[in-house]
Amino acid sequence: MRMFDGAAVDGALSYPALVGTLRAAFAKGAIAPQRHHHAVALDGRPEATLLLMPAWEAREAGSPFAGRYMGLKAVTVYPDNATRGQPAVLGTYLLMSAETGETLAVMDATRLTAWRTAAASALASRYLSRPDAARLLMVGAGALAPFLVRAHASVRPIREVAVWNRSRPRAEALVAELARAGIAAAIADDLAAAVAEADIVSTATLSSEPVVRGAWLQSGTHLDCVGAFKPTMRETDDDVARRARIFVDTRAGAFAEAGDILQSLDAGVIGKEEVLGELAELCRGTVQGRTSAEEITLFKSVGASIEDLAAAVAVYEHWKGPDPAGLTPS
Repeated sequence: MRMFDGAAVDGALSYPALVGTLRAAFAKGAIAPQRHHHAVALDGRPEATLLLMPAWEAREAGSPFAGRYMGLKAVTVYPDNATRGQPAVLGTYLLMSAETGETLAVMDATRLTAWRTAAASALASRYLSRPDAARLLMVGAGALAPFLVRAHASVRPIREVAVWNRSRPRAEALVAELARAGIAAAIADDLAAAVAEADIVSTATLSSEPVVRGAWLQSGTHLDCVGAFKPTMRETDDDVARRARIFVDTRAGAFAEAGDILQSLDAGVIGKEEVLGELAELCRGTVQGRTSAEEITLFKSVGASIEDLAAAVAVYEHWKGPDPAGLTPS
């Protein structure tokens, strides 16, 4: 069994290569049961969440038989972890042989999740944002934010990056981190104005109330929402759902967990038929993404276990080889 820490995950993955890996995985498909979702009550603290996400490769496209690999991700979401100097999202990934059940590797799923979530957003952007999109607004400055900026910039000619966060010091820290990576960014103090100026708006928050308003969106904008992952959470208001052509990572996940979709459905603002497609359909070409330069598009992601499996396999196969001491690759 091999152990892969965050540094090993970083060393194995890159953008846009991982975007292409996810495209191939979604086009082929996998067996991915709906994730288990458990609330964890904490004394005097915001409720935490435990997520369990299994998946295994299909032998071939459309086959019910297992292929080479299967995996399980265990993730915790602790909304107040920032006060303890920890990421809100932490996790571990277990990669196994689908042929024997043998454990092949244990990975830092916190890092893996950041890589694959951003890659899925960039994959959707290939189909949904304008090819000339040059201005990116990052809403939220948590651990996922720099990955989203890098992933979007790997598939679109991003020249300007703006960062908005409720806490200005966190926004300043993200701007500094991006600068060290060679990406020039500036802080956006006026969120409404920044949304109106952006070609792509990416949101990664744990908000339970809308952060982005549909009234702020200009024609041609692509909105990428990855933060809210429970029915009680949302990052956008009903006007966004009303104005946008809507796509999701998976319909099963969106209709079970995506508050941005479910709350607008419950309010009668949209019907299920207005969720026009999911990533697998975009990758297979069975649904059309952006159809004009003027339309507003929305991609809502709650996370799909096929993404974790594809990224974990990419890490494992990058480092695969003799490791008699069982040491983490470096």
